[in-house]
Amino acid sequence: MLEILIISIGLVLVIEGTFYFLLAYKLKILINIIKTINPQIIQTISLIVALIGFCLIYFTMRYYGLTII
Repeated sequence: MLEILIISIGLVLVIEGTFYFLLAYKLKILINIIKTINPQIIQTISLIVALIGFCLIYFTMRYYGLTII
């Protein structure tokens, strides 16, 4: 289980690092756009993404018969 957690964290870091690397020149523009968005919308989108991630992990572990403990 610890291996899966470490690999998952590494994968998140690679994806986020690549995202910021590719958008480094437009990052200030993106930050200004995000400042104009209603915080409630950002919270809603974040919650939906987190739930999708949780479901992905849960159903993947259930499909492959992995246990958490």
